[in-house]
Amino acid sequence: MRIVLLTLVLVFSITSCSNNKQGIDKKHVSEVANRVADWQVANFTYRESGNLHDYGIDAWTNGVFYLGLAQWADKSKKKEEYFSWLYDSIGQKNNWSIPANFVNYEPIGIYHADELCVAQSYIEMYNKYGEAKMIDATKERLDSIMLYPGNESMSHRNKQSWSWCDALFMAPPVYLGIAQIVKDNSYIDFMHNKFMDTYTHLYDEKEELFYRDDRFLEQREINGHKIFWGRGNGWVVAGLANILKLMPEDDSRREFYVKLFTDMSSRLSLLQHEDGFWHASLLDPDSYPSPETSATALITYALAYGINSGILDKEQFYEPMYKAWTSLLSAVDESGKLGWVQPIGADPKSVTADMTSVYGPGAFLMVASEIYEMK
Repeated sequence: MRIVLLTLVLVFSITSCSNNKQGIDKKHVSEVANRVADWQVANFTYRESGNLHDYGIDAWTNGVFYLGLAQWADKSKKKEEYFSWLYDSIGQKNNWSIPANFVNYEPIGIYHADELCVAQSYIEMYNKYGEAKMIDATKERLDSIMLYPGNESMSHRNKQSWSWCDALFMAPPVYLGIAQIVKDNSYIDFMHNKFMDTYTHLYDEKEELFYRDDRFLEQREINGHKIFWGRGNGWVVAGLANILKLMPEDDSRREFYVKLFTDMSSRLSLLQHEDGFWHASLLDPDSYPSPETSATALITYALAYGINSGILDKEQFYEPMYKAWTSLLSAVDESGKLGWVQPIGADPKSVTADMTSVYGPGAFLMVASEIYEMK
């Protein structure tokens, strides 16, 4: 029944979009976004022991939700409620700190890009409240990394470098955010050098997509195509959107990020499935026929930002963006739970309607914040 309803919603939404009869209903955007935010806050949990890298209060998973909620809160009539939760229940509770956890008994130390993700919400909160305590630990971590750079190997086994494409969402905007606050471009210099290492190692110029890490350079899908993970490329293109939000207009390196963002957005738009979603595998959707909402939300966020900023041509990108947005709406149930979210992983996996994970709603709220601003 759910699949039938999903199909009907998509057919209606896509038809409306193609006929240009339906635009953005801000009231509806607000209602659904608040419902998603409220469901995730009500169902928010974190561990205090065990695998804190993925499940701690300041884990990257939760950091994506904090970022999405902070971006959406500025648009919502529940602004003060959401910001209060982020301030008291997250920032103050965690002392605005940055984790340095252990995974599989291996010390991640100060270098792991995922550990910086939570700082993106701290920077959002600092820009609202201006309290130095919100970014002190973040600046201290970045300064330590820049002063004592870690192992520069790009092997997937080395997490001291940005050796996996997800890192391009997690860390670069943190360096740019701190650079903007303290007015010191050395943070941008460091970020750009690290980004280029990842780009050179994992970007396929012919396909205009990123491999997740170097394990996948020679692997192939069942259909013989290269393996490009939907969410992995979603992380990259959404990360590029966040980079471009913060990269100074007069920085000569900005042109590189604009071109990469535009190229990836064009390629990803061509790979959108007819159901409006992007699937777990970009080049072998038949092996992964289910929708995947975390990849879809991240890519849709990038397209919406690109249109709003004028970087992407609205005539070209509005239809795939709107088609994806209406598809995402169909994946939210009456309670506000977002389904079809692939669990934590590093490659395409099967997804079911009841699967959710906190970064999915986080990415959804990022989309909503851009959709709400759309003219």
